[in-house]
Amino acid sequence: MDWLMDLTRALPALWKVLFFAMLPIFELRGAIPFALFVEKMAWPEAYLISVLGNAIPVIPLLLFLEPAEKYLGRWRPFRRFFDWLFARTRKRGKLVDRFKVLGLVLFVGIPLPVTGAWTGCAAAYIFGVEKKKALPAILFGILLAGIVVTLACKGVLTAGGLFRDFRNH
Repeated sequence: MDWLMDLTRALPALWKVLFFAMLPIFELRGAIPFALFVEKMAWPEAYLISVLGNAIPVIPLLLFLEPAEKYLGRWRPFRRFFDWLFARTRKRGKLVDRFKVLGLVLFVGIPLPVTGAWTGCAAAYIFGVEKKKALPAILFGILLAGIVVTLACKGVLTAGGLFRDFRNH
């Protein structure tokens, strides 16, 4: 993580948060806490920038994952990567397989490990969710995940799932 911080040190806070939200694994689940606690942003700004950054890769992923998999999958290292990615996604994506669009919203929107927009795009491809339906489902999931992460960071949503009095937040 230090190398990433060194790489982005000269960037303004807004661009750092946007960049981190675009990255797989980190996504808005990492960008919102980073924005709030490290960069000391106000929560509306942290939410909006993180949601935008997390949404940026979605269209290219939906459009190019299949052609990339078919083209690059001809070579063994890439085939192994795609096999690993798709096996992992199938294991985690039972919700998407069963409920398709609604499952995709929940898969992306409930901020658990390995359930963000990047994996949501892979799940949409694997489970045959049409791109024109997958795009709004993933975007809605990003908005939902942003709300959950922001509320958790602000202490409004506790780990036990109970809401606290948020008038002081």
